[in-house]
Amino acid sequence: MIDQQLEKIKSRYDFLMEELSKPETMADQQRYGRLAREQNELQEIISHYDKLQDIVRQIEDDREVIELNEDNDLVAIAEEELGELEAQREKMEEELRMMLVPKEANDSKNAIVEIRAGAGGDEAAIFAGDLYRMYSKFCEIKNLKVEVLSSSPSERGGFKEIIFSVSGPDAFGTLKFESGVHRVQRVPDTETQGRIHTSAASVAVLPEAEDIDIELNPADLRIDVYRSSGPGGQSVNTTDSAVRITHEPTGIVVTCQDEKSQLKNKNKALKVLKARLLDKAQSEQNKVIAEQRRSMVGSGDRSAKIRTYNYPQGRVTDHRINLTLYKLDRVMEGDLNELIEKLHLADRSERLAQMVA
Repeated sequence: MIDQQLEKIKSRYDFLMEELSKPETMADQQRYGRLAREQNELQEIISHYDKLQDIVRQIEDDREVIELNEDNDLVAIAEEELGELEAQREKMEEELRMMLVPKEANDSKNAIVEIRAGAGGDEAAIFAGDLYRMYSKFCEIKNLKVEVLSSSPSERGGFKEIIFSVSGPDAFGTLKFESGVHRVQRVPDTETQGRIHTSAASVAVLPEAEDIDIELNPADLRIDVYRSSGPGGQSVNTTDSAVRITHEPTGIVVTCQDEKSQLKNKNKALKVLKARLLDKAQSEQNKVIAEQRRSMVGSGDRSAKIRTYNYPQGRVTDHRINLTLYKLDRVMEGDLNELIEKLHLADRSERLAQMVA
């Protein structure tokens, strides 16, 4: 089964390499770009497959030495090497099976991330700000671009709500498992008796909608403009630059007041609205599937508690895969690689099991 899939991929890869070398393909930039992206996606699988083939050939050579050679020392060396090669082959075959699990449709899209303070008052808002900083640093490490679309700062620090876009290769696929309720346990600065408080913030990660995904009917939109309020500097509050867009068929409301320009606020609000409408449409479409398939990494339900950040113990625990790491300080500085990779591994394992079931 796996060999047949790999041979098909190898054949497709060879075809792409041939096509990309043709002058007529190079002249058609749109087609060239599409084929080049597909070729890049297959490159890692092909490289892995070629290494696996080399190991298989070495195994065959060692077996031949063992069967046909009468030199005991040479046979002993071949037997020892054979054991190591068999272990390598098994490991590489498992890695290849994981690579063959297809990406999900939205993985390559940019992302819209929404963080909202939950239970815990001022401390929850401060924690929402900490999460935003954590994700910003992680995106910087991964060369992903972050742009704030809307924010509602809290008077004591942090945010009641902050919405930002993340753009770059596989932005949504990288962050999609961050959706859910994040809980923090720590002693607030205002706590005089040293008691640990528990607060929470919710995170929603949505794929950014493209024009082909969501077509907005202007007649369905009610657009209100008003004077910005709250923290943000004196000049923010002098003009009617804030924008509130209501999508009347669904009742979804988006506001944006971060920019001084009404047009910029409107464009950012429309971007968030499209992402929410796409998420709503896809959630409804996938509802039946979600009920049948409960992945190890959770349903993506943003009401579910997914992670706890415990400051006194310096630990972070992801409840979906029962993973606890004692490096909270590094995680809050953007070192999310281990968490995110383990979540993706759990998801691929689950989907692979369903593919072969």
